Amino acid sequence: MVRGKTQMRRIENATSRQVTFSKRRNGLLKKAFELSVLCDAEVALIIFSPRGKLYEFASSSLQDTIERYQSHIKELQAENPPLEQNTQQLQYETAGLLRKIEQLEAAKRKLLGEGIGACSLEELQQLETQLERSVTSIRTRKTQLYKQQIEQLKEKTKALAAENASICQKYGLQPQKGGGAKLSEERGNAASAEISEVSDVETDLFIGLPESRANKHSLQK
Repeated sequence: MVRGKTQMRRIENATSRQVTFSKRRNGLLKKAFELSVLCDAEVALIIFSPRGKLYEFASSSLQDTIERYQSHIKELQAENPPLEQNTQQLQYETAGLLRKIEQLEAAKRKLLGEGIGACSLEELQQLETQLERSVTSIRTRKTQLYKQQIEQLKEKTKALAAENASICQKYGLQPQKGGGAKLSEERGNAASAEISEVSDVETDLFIGLPESRANKHSLQK
């Protein structure tokens, strides 16, 4: 049977309370002395009775131990700033991150063509440059994907041609000469033409005055 812990509370009887205080005080002072002697520890103990009487024990000097304790507390506070200071620092960092998020959201809207009514000519030119760079990167990546698809189609055509030749050989049929190579060439030419067509397509992203736009097109021609 497990017994529950007895709840500790104040002794109501004044005489019993005083007797218990004397016994526990003496026991505590004895334990502090034994700890300092047996373990070579620096121990300081301060007790105030209910009436305010002081009882103390120190293995060396009570004042030196108190000063050592205060110095240790200052070092801990220096290494670990108070919670309030940490909270203020976190709030400052959070505010900075929110400002950066707002700036990024505004830049994103401008790239989508939203909220550009208040932009200056210089800002619009910067947006135009960014968009042109983005389109160039997209076209380059698209061309790479087309080339990969062409290579995959060529490999697939070779595999089909080999499979066709194997089947014809198995059943004694005569494979059509040049059929696989011709099909591969036609697919490759079609894909290459599509890549060339995509590369030649001009995406008009010029943002500026009509006169500047006309001059740009005349120079390109």
